[in-house]
Amino acid sequence: MANDASTVFDLVILGGGSGGYAAALRGAQLGLDVALIEKDKVGGTCLHRGCIPTKALLHAGEIADQARESEQFGVKATFEGIDVPAVHKYKDGVVAGLYKGLQGLIASRKVTYIEGEGRLSSPTSVDVGGQRVQGRHVLLATGSVPKSLPGLEIDGNRIISSDHALVLDRVPKSAIVLGGGVIGVEFASAWKSFGTDVTVIEGLKHLVPVEDENSSKLLERAFRKRGIKFNLGTFFSKAEYTQDGVKVTLADGKEFEAEVLLVAVGRGPVSAGLGYEEQGVAMDRGYVLVDEYMRTNVPTISAVGDLVPTLQLAHVGFAEGMLVAERLAGLKVVPIDYDGVPRVTYCHPEVASVGITEAKAKEIYGADKVVALKYNLAGNGKSKILNTTGEIKLVQVKDGAVVGVHMVGDRMGEQVGEAQLIYNWEALPAEVAQLIHAHPTQNEAMGEAHLALAGKPLHSHD
Repeated sequence: MANDASTVFDLVILGGGSGGYAAALRGAQLGLDVALIEKDKVGGTCLHRGCIPTKALLHAGEIADQARESEQFGVKATFEGIDVPAVHKYKDGVVAGLYKGLQGLIASRKVTYIEGEGRLSSPTSVDVGGQRVQGRHVLLATGSVPKSLPGLEIDGNRIISSDHALVLDRVPKSAIVLGGGVIGVEFASAWKSFGTDVTVIEGLKHLVPVEDENSSKLLERAFRKRGIKFNLGTFFSKAEYTQDGVKVTLADGKEFEAEVLLVAVGRGPVSAGLGYEEQGVAMDRGYVLVDEYMRTNVPTISAVGDLVPTLQLAHVGFAEGMLVAERLAGLKVVPIDYDGVPRVTYCHPEVASVGITEAKAKEIYGADKVVALKYNLAGNGKSKILNTTGEIKLVQVKDGAVVGVHMVGDRMGEQVGEAQLIYNWEALPAEVAQLIHAHPTQNEAMGEAHLALAGKPLHSHD
């Protein structure tokens, strides 16, 4: 390997996704000399194969639903179908604009950007394209890829991953979605809006199983109303090609057939063959292990994002990357409270939450010390105007702070910002109830819920 010994960066980052580029931007802002190594495109999964393109598809689906349902609002419109190339043009245009902006940011901060596949070659260097890039510190941020199950091969034809689903050249007539987590229900929602006959298969007892059980049940009710079918509580056994599609068999012998099978059973870390273990980095099942400051067991190496066993969310990657950059720049940093991170599933209706579930709160504080309140969106004027249903559920430690906010309904992702402040500032219901929320807004429902929890309900029953 050629080694330019005259250049030793303060920070060498392997991977230009959410965590990697956030660390690069923040590090450079703080005066660090930063090298960012990326084999594909800066922005990673979130920008190119995850958050942004999937939400563009979901918005296109929302427009399709609005066209179908326009007459109930007194608007005469005709839904003529989905122009798949035009949808991709819209989606790709959104991605391209953000990608161009991100490239500009990287250049403006004077980050040294190196395109190529890197490999950790020592605790302070990464080899890429015949060059050895030296750094006082190395940040591993190589992200994740779609996972499958033993014996289930994703072939990109009839058995596909979310990567394939984002570039599918047609709207499938029918689809089986294996996995009822965030990725699975988002694609199920978008495809249903496009006109696909969708069945979701989830081995656990509920859709979005990590959410509060009340949110899961509300989503299941909404999916039934939309005609999205689902089978819960039985695990996958096998999949095989039929004459014109795929047949899925479950552990109890039940069979399902469809044109395509989307495997949405989660994402696994990208770490194999990258030199991590050879350099002594502690790992578990492919994940790099870190402490609360994102430090590995090797003093000169940190890791962030989907590569570490924290929440697989782009905004978590941003926060972890910034934490590492600030720590290396000598600033005082505070570990991330992962319970305090907002979580949003962008299906129709949306599921949003921050804090802990009611079940978790009872486990921590005791059942007699936990109070839960549900505020139905039927009492919220703006939700009524938008013709959306759902609830805001608050979980409180008795006579204490709100420790969980769980929401289901259209646009609830836009309400999670205030919920995050309520949780992270350990607000009492009476303190939130003092705040005046604009009328008519969906945000007003947050205020109404806290009014009720504080013992002075306005537009809700005692």
